[in-house]
Amino acid sequence: MKTINIKIMKPKFSYKLLNVLSLVSFLLLLLSCSSDFLEITPKGKLIAQKVYDYDLLLNNNNLLNTGGANAHVFLGDEIAAVEPYLSADEPRSQRLFKWEPNIYEDNENAPEIGSLVSQLYTYNKIINEVMDAQDGTEKQKKSIQSEALAGRAWVNFLLINYFGKPYNEQTSANDPGFPIIDKADVTETKFSRASVKDMYDFIVNDLISAIPNLPVQTTYRIRMSKPAAEALLGKVYMFMGRYSEAITYLDDALNNIQNSTIPIDLIDYNKAFSEGGLFMPINPTFGPNAPVINNNPETIYARQFSNFWVLSSTLVISPSTINLYNPSDLRLMFYSRMPFPVGPEYPLNTMRRVGPLTTSYGVVLPDLLLLRAECRARLNDLSGAANDVELLMKNRMPAELASIPDEIKGEQFLLIKYVLDERIREYACQGVRWFDMRRLSVDPLFSSLTFNHQIFNESGDVEEIILPVERLVLRIPPKILSENPGMTDNP
Repeated sequence: MKTINIKIMKPKFSYKLLNVLSLVSFLLLLLSCSSDFLEITPKGKLIAQKVYDYDLLLNNNNLLNTGGANAHVFLGDEIAAVEPYLSADEPRSQRLFKWEPNIYEDNENAPEIGSLVSQLYTYNKIINEVMDAQDGTEKQKKSIQSEALAGRAWVNFLLINYFGKPYNEQTSANDPGFPIIDKADVTETKFSRASVKDMYDFIVNDLISAIPNLPVQTTYRIRMSKPAAEALLGKVYMFMGRYSEAITYLDDALNNIQNSTIPIDLIDYNKAFSEGGLFMPINPTFGPNAPVINNNPETIYARQFSNFWVLSSTLVISPSTINLYNPSDLRLMFYSRMPFPVGPEYPLNTMRRVGPLTTSYGVVLPDLLLLRAECRARLNDLSGAANDVELLMKNRMPAELASIPDEIKGEQFLLIKYVLDERIREYACQGVRWFDMRRLSVDPLFSSLTFNHQIFNESGDVEEIILPVERLVLRIPPKILSENPGMTDNP
């Protein structure tokens, strides 16, 4: 019988405290829901014993929510900032937007590590223990273990895209990545960084191991399914530049979601914004009435982070981003020209995002569709790529406007760029662009691409910040470095 000591002591490593606190919170939550889920021993330990127990470990809000792990939103080049709001924002937000090297103070916990590493603890516990559970069939145990393997891969994919250099086949074996954490051990105090290559190999191996034993049908968005894991593996291969391998899994994912027992489909904004539609009524403060993540038909695997900056006036979509939209694009309904809660209109028709208060970034249908479109274009299937993009466009604007110009459809590079622009239109102010910027920075097709941020001052002047190449990766927070002597930092 395995036990988890929940006595909280001052740790040598910040992961340790975060893991324990997170573990205590969700185990107590689950105890309140199921009297037989975990047994409390006289020594104050919590014990998972049955397959049912491990299954419930996958049904908790600490896995659904990554809270303030949202640095990527401030880093994308599709956004700009407006004064005096930027200068009044919290130091972390200002530093991230300005692409400064040091984001956190010496004693400050980074949410990009805290919430994600606590999830690794949960997944590792399930992976390493469920096969020894007291009851259940081999098939049930393997299915639960596979969900945890794919969940661990999703977390590690985020971590390596925060703290490791963009994947480059020529340098990845020597580029510092992130520690590979594969044990649920709160007593571990020494961590060292694996290479970017080792981290990606670990992620790919977890997904390949998981896919054969995952549920073929998607029945509950918070749980990992075979099509969700296939989509994630296709995305990982895309970020590795391995498009021929990516297309197989992206195709499989889109085919297999047809077997879902819950609705998975694109939201037609033309209907959603009509009278009585899904997004109506529009709240003047919080914008369109978007469905919560568990009820959103575009969500395949539900994971979300807090984006309370929609109640801030700091970030806007830049003028160049605005120019990417057709004026009839209904996605513009999620933006406002007015600061929060009041104030003069933003300059140059820039606009802030007005909702929702959380952003879905697990596995979602529009992202999957656009990834396949880009992959098809890179493999010279131009008609297939155009079809994928136009399918999304028809659900975002009047059908008569939802077409790609012929001169773009017939030219590979222009079509790839069009797909990437469509990703900006779909996900502006939601953090997706940052991850695309990273992979494009090592893409020979976009070798001349540069990234910048603009700050609009009260006087009407514009300050431009050019992204230094070393800032395509976050530095390891100083608190982590101080608790792990010898751990290397990023430049």
